Amino acid sequence: MTVIAQIDSDFAFAGLDTPAASAGAAADVARVAAAPADPLGALAALEGTWKGHGFNTIWRPHHPASPQDRFLELNLTDETLVFTKVNGPIPNRGLAMPDISMFGLTYMQQIKETSGGAGLHIEPGIWATVPQTTDPNEPPTVVRMASIPHGTVVLAQGVSEVHPGGPQNISDNNILPFFFGNPPPANSDFNSVAQTFTELDLSIQTQFRVASPGVTQDMVKNPNSVLQKALQTSLQGTTMKSRTFLHVSTTHTIVKAGGGTANTAFLATSGNPPGGNANAVQVDATFWIETIAGTGGQPDKHQLQYTQLVMLDFNGIHWPHVTVATLQKQ
Repeated sequence: MTVIAQIDSDFAFAGLDTPAASAGAAADVARVAAAPADPLGALAALEGTWKGHGFNTIWRPHHPASPQDRFLELNLTDETLVFTKVNGPIPNRGLAMPDISMFGLTYMQQIKETSGGAGLHIEPGIWATVPQTTDPNEPPTVVRMASIPHGTVVLAQGVSEVHPGGPQNISDNNILPFFFGNPPPANSDFNSVAQTFTELDLSIQTQFRVASPGVTQDMVKNPNSVLQKALQTSLQGTTMKSRTFLHVSTTHTIVKAGGGTANTAFLATSGNPPGGNANAVQVDATFWIETIAGTGGQPDKHQLQYTQLVMLDFNGIHWPHVTVATLQKQ
């Protein structure tokens, strides 16, 4: 597949509005040129093309709602994720404090269903660094700005860390629905929740579920098990030299302000039933960029793993939409 550049190679940000702003932008460029470290920080490891496989789970609303309101889709996936560096500092004009500069990469994500090749998801967006600020008082962060053509845009902000060695811990997760006002169920609640939401039990035949060939019950119980298994396979006979950890959220648990989701009227309209047609209200995503030692004279391998939760609301229930993948740098 031919990859088309997302931005022109000669495009670079620069301030244009006032002499002072232009001087400030020029000074930013000079500082970046003189700095020994990449201003992208931990995000620098993302640049390039990544390809691999994963698992996508989504509860879809079902119309008409009788005899039930949901349909469960379980897909094994093929994925391509391309990151392109944005040249120059991205200026953010300040009033309560001096201007700041962000540095970033554009990206394009494409996900297909493995067995039939049906397109499931495309997502253009930007990852960027945000320096420490005084007003608001926030530490250095990273931000992911995403546009999903189903009718949702996402701004998720969070932290980046680089660690030697590994492997990291990839915790369990689940796709168990829960009613508004209730806490999320734990993985240990799977059997009891599946008595109500029987689509979770692959041994029960239903017209309200579709699954790719190869989807297993263990994957449905814990989508992150796909990542855990892939990581074990990658480390057979070798070691992880380093790992970069990126975690972003729209929930304001990492930064005090900023971020969130926005949906088209069709998705977000409230009323009867409550929650809209399929309102994306929350996004949490964790990425691990792993450097795995080469063996037998081969170069090191760079691997990207991620797990993402999008909470979809409809008919008074929170429906977890989880996507995971393991990708190799090309």
